[in-house]
Amino acid sequence: MDLPRRWLLRAFLAVVILGLLVTTSGLTLAYEPTNLRAGTIDQPANGTTVVSMQGFHFQGEADPKKPARLVAVGPRGSVEWVYNGSARGASWFYDVDPLPNGNLLAVNTARGKTFVYELNPDTGERVWTEVLPITDTHDVDLINGEELLVANLRNSSGAESDERIYIYNRTTDRVTWEWEFANHYPPSTDVGVSNTEDWSHVNDVDKIAPGEFLVSPRNFDQVIAVNRSTKNITMRLGADGDHTVLDEQHNPTYLEGPDGTPTILVADSENDRVVEYARENGSWERVWTVGEGQLNWPRDADRLPNGNTLIVDTLGQRVIEVTPRGEIVWELFAPWAPYDAERLAYGDEAGGPTMQDLGISGSYELTGGAEKRAGPGADRSFPTWLTLTFRETPVGGPVTEFAERWEGISQWIKPVWMAPWGFVTLVGAGLLALLWGLGELLYNRHRLRSGLSRAIGGSSGR
Repeated sequence: MDLPRRWLLRAFLAVVILGLLVTTSGLTLAYEPTNLRAGTIDQPANGTTVVSMQGFHFQGEADPKKPARLVAVGPRGSVEWVYNGSARGASWFYDVDPLPNGNLLAVNTARGKTFVYELNPDTGERVWTEVLPITDTHDVDLINGEELLVANLRNSSGAESDERIYIYNRTTDRVTWEWEFANHYPPSTDVGVSNTEDWSHVNDVDKIAPGEFLVSPRNFDQVIAVNRSTKNITMRLGADGDHTVLDEQHNPTYLEGPDGTPTILVADSENDRVVEYARENGSWERVWTVGEGQLNWPRDADRLPNGNTLIVDTLGQRVIEVTPRGEIVWELFAPWAPYDAERLAYGDEAGGPTMQDLGISGSYELTGGAEKRAGPGADRSFPTWLTLTFRETPVGGPVTEFAERWEGISQWIKPVWMAPWGFVTLVGAGLLALLWGLGELLYNRHRLRSGLSRAIGGSSGR
């Protein structure tokens, strides 16, 4: 007897869903979750490396498998100490800076406030703490001994924005200086100030000279220098929406090349690369690129005195030291979502040479590493596969936007033990099952309506 086509379709859907679930299981069984451990160590580090890990919270609850923490490791990646912020009420960890006395300046947020404190790494105790009444801050620097230089993001409402950088004096307990983005950028910048509570997403501010601050408004795709006295923007790399230069960057570092050439080393996050730009004859030129298409949302890059670059590969869940030609010589797997890394021996800013100082230029692939990623695509993620597959098609724009959203969201909700591609197949099975269920409801709507009417009629007749 021939089966109705609807039963053949049901059988087909059941087989596909079962196949996706089996694939999820197979990928996950073969998957080795990233744990805190050393990877490739071809060149032991000079002393201790401290890494801040953002961690994950949801509605005030910490995920114990994705804690916010500070970790210190030795030259070969062995763990020296761990400061668990989640166990102390921290929602997220962000910037960490070595202080001249050997302590650390740490920044974390919790319950709508920002905590800045000096941490003694030997005792795990806080020397002093300042609680700033601001929702989210990624970077605070201690300058001039008693002042905190603060990057204040997520401070927009309606048509108004109070997002700013400011200086808070710990001795007088007063804000002594501030610089607001709304006074220097049109309200239409990025998605428009009226359409977001996170307009600039300023994620970094550094003192680069007396009275001169380097600022990173992430959502504006640019790095700027601001003069404290005049409040003028004195230097600008990138432009809003010009993603060929920068795309939502993090943690720029100001360097000076031959004859004082202004140079900026920066984690070009959404472009999945680290880049170095030099300004000559009034224009910026990209002189060096590493890891394009191999890094996964890098958020920090520091030039070390030996010419290598220390990179935080956030969604790659690792910190790597790479040579000017891209060879990974030191590697630490550091879940979850590492944000900042510092070599304590070099202080707050390592201040190594520029690529022009070293006579190096061009774009370099990453080589080496514990996973031996041979080049772009060697360990391709689902978002990268989507983007590369559809970018030359009419749907390339929407697909790329979806891929970016997927990458931003899935990393936060995927269980740590599940393979990334296994999560994709699980979601696919779930969506297919949902569509099947909706289809069954639609196909059987008359029968369901009749049954419901009979049930109601029978009940009312009693």
